Amino acid sequence: MIGPDYARTMARYNAWQNQWMYQACDGLTDAQREEDRGLFWGSIQGTLSHLMWGDLVWIARFDGGTGPDADLKGSMSRYDWAALMEARPALDARIAAWAWSTDDSDFEGEVTWYSMAVERQMAMPKALCIVQLFNHQTHHRGQVHAALTGLGLKTHDTDLPFMPDEVPEWR
Repeated sequence: MIGPDYARTMARYNAWQNQWMYQACDGLTDAQREEDRGLFWGSIQGTLSHLMWGDLVWIARFDGGTGPDADLKGSMSRYDWAALMEARPALDARIAAWAWSTDDSDFEGEVTWYSMAVERQMAMPKALCIVQLFNHQTHHRGQVHAALTGLGLKTHDTDLPFMPDEVPEWR
């Protein structure tokens, strides 16, 4: 299904997209970031906070590191803007470090966890869970992208073929 090359490409894509998106969002007022825009998690900030939470949930399952300290219901309000701006580059680096440490065996087997969302034990193929990490990011960033476009901001390309060979460091 997938392997290390997929994870590495998607980790680069994640960092590339977050860099321009967070810079664009940083130029908004607090009120613009916090206004309910009809996104699944309400506001731009709520959506990015939920996405930070979700990335922490999934990467902790893959790298054995620390996960989030809030539950799903609290995910949209867990991180204020300053915390997101500080923590996002480090989380993107963590995702990239994990991706570059993988080999084919890291995509085999199952991941098991207790889901608070459906209140039951879950088990899924690990490769599918890895796809979920990156798919979840793309889904919610797409919502933020649409909100930024609606605010009249010029946004960047989001298509994989236009990803630069090297993703620059966060500014």
